[in-house]
Amino acid sequence: MALLQTSFDRMLDSSVPTFSVTTPLYYVNDVPHLGSAYTTVVADTLARFKRLQGYEVLMITGTDEHGQKIQRTAEAQGLDPQTHCDHIVVKFKELWRSLNIRYDRFSRTTNPHHLAIVKDFFQRVWDKGDIYLAQQQGWYCVACEEFKEKRDLLEDNHCPLHPNRKAEWRDEENYFFRLSRYQKPLEELYAQRPEFIQPSSRRNEVLNFVAQGLQDFSISRVNLDWGFPLPNDPNHTIYVWFDALLGYVTALLGEDEEPSLANALAKWWPINLHLIGKDILRFHAVYWPAMLLSAELPIPAQVFGHGFLTKDGHKMGKSLGNTVDPLDLINRYGEDAFRYYFLKEIEFGKDGDFNEQRFVNVLNADLANDLGNLLNRTLGMVKKYCQGQGPQVMATDLAPDNPLKALGSHLGEQVSSAYERLSFTDACEAIFTLVRAGNKYIDDMAPWKLFKQGSQKEVEDVLYSVLESIRLSAYLLSPIVPRLSTKIYQQLGFTWDFDQWRSPLEQAEEFNRHQSWGQLCANQNLPPAQPIFTKLELPAEE
Repeated sequence: MALLQTSFDRMLDSSVPTFSVTTPLYYVNDVPHLGSAYTTVVADTLARFKRLQGYEVLMITGTDEHGQKIQRTAEAQGLDPQTHCDHIVVKFKELWRSLNIRYDRFSRTTNPHHLAIVKDFFQRVWDKGDIYLAQQQGWYCVACEEFKEKRDLLEDNHCPLHPNRKAEWRDEENYFFRLSRYQKPLEELYAQRPEFIQPSSRRNEVLNFVAQGLQDFSISRVNLDWGFPLPNDPNHTIYVWFDALLGYVTALLGEDEEPSLANALAKWWPINLHLIGKDILRFHAVYWPAMLLSAELPIPAQVFGHGFLTKDGHKMGKSLGNTVDPLDLINRYGEDAFRYYFLKEIEFGKDGDFNEQRFVNVLNADLANDLGNLLNRTLGMVKKYCQGQGPQVMATDLAPDNPLKALGSHLGEQVSSAYERLSFTDACEAIFTLVRAGNKYIDDMAPWKLFKQGSQKEVEDVLYSVLESIRLSAYLLSPIVPRLSTKIYQQLGFTWDFDQWRSPLEQAEEFNRHQSWGQLCANQNLPPAQPIFTKLELPAEE
């Protein structure tokens, strides 16, 4: 079953269908890392695909800026917390620009509008009787901003997610959210909507956690200045996660709208898809829906928790000296190379590894050789054998058993299904099955021999088939590698830019046409061939 709605029946309705997707609101204790870039590329790719289909899309990203960890990080640098946050936010936005990510809203939890949303939401939960004052005792990981069960800690009370940091013992008065009250409602939610948590491995983790029995969790801190004060008790600061999750709601406000919960929820709520790393699964799949149930608000359609990235088979970390700077990777190889590798080579939902040699090999094999060389050599033959004009044939002129036509006829449906399942690896594999078939077909048919034999119609049939295969491949790859796809389309005589969007209805109409085989016209005016992807090389060792 597809994870996301694919039916075009909705498009027959008078209203334009909508789709909303969020990345995590990234914690600003440090500059963005490879994992942050990975999640955001996935969100952007999915948003682009839904726009192609004709959906009105809202892509939300942003930053989580409160909490003790931020306060301590800023203090260690001699900065006030807001100055630190502002500096790091610039780094996130710079990276998203470098990756050609076109988000619609950038949510910051220090935005004054966010305070109004948090107050509204808090009051609803307070009025429900789900918040109370009690004593909190336990081990607290500042890096996670979370109390830990003793059984979950490593030797000497180190956090398993931050093994270089010891958890701190806390004994203080806090306000608590009655999570235990929502044990049964959550179990019913998971049973009635099995697609709510994906992939299935993450769903099983949550089911096992909830089955152990849910404990109420603290939603306030004392002796902490950096955050919003509790509306009913300013001596307490709202716990960072209770505050941060509501950043998704604040992002729904229009630019000039009065900041209220009612206004924020009016159009885009509930969110269609939260994309997160598996380390924050519990907050999004247990705490968040319980909070929404308490506030009597609809639950998002789906939470998808993807795996971790490693480098050369090892966990990345500053202490290990093996971190990968995503901006450096983009500056050396380009944003489309980055986007293609991580979506094609890492099966979304599972852990994945980055190896720079493999990175270069995959990009050269797929984009430079299989796709780029195929386009370049075919355009060269068009110039030589067709007087520089596009082939004088149409898709309807091809024989019914044309192998590329047979492969391409169902490719759009196949790739669309893969995008809907968030299976970007499958989408790329299906597309490159056609690309590689195009290389084989041109070698097998040898149009240079057919031209010498005077078989002009056969020559043009072959060249049209290959060019149309490249066009269809570029269109279906455009959510992943938009600028590369734009170059290909322009080489084929189209005045398209996959970073420019028309109205949703126009996009839907174009999608129905361009995801189908046979859209290249006869006698297409083709510009001179230009390389579309330069072969990559590893930097020389010092």
